[in-house]
Amino acid sequence: MVSDMDIGLVRLSGRLICRTAKEVETVRVQLPEHIRLTRAEAGCVSFDVFQSDDPLVWTVEECFLDNAAFVYHQQRTRASKWWSATAEIPREFEICGLP
Repeated sequence: MVSDMDIGLVRLSGRLICRTAKEVETVRVQLPEHIRLTRAEAGCVSFDVFQSDDPLVWTVEECFLDNAAFVYHQQRTRASKWWSATAEIPREFEICGLP
């Protein structure tokens, strides 16, 4: 069986945990452009963020072709409007496939 590590994929799974209705609204407003820009990145295999059964919690599932694509995404995101608007919202993530 071939694992993600064997083919270089980097996967991130986790949650974005809003504490207030205002944070939820910030995510709702900023998310469509964040998804559009991320999916347009070279090396983005998949990128999905959706509200869970708990309206304050968003499920995040990302997959990038390799470590370089993942690092690029992280750097681009940290310099984005998305990050400026959501940096204070807690995140819980697990990342698989990093060297």
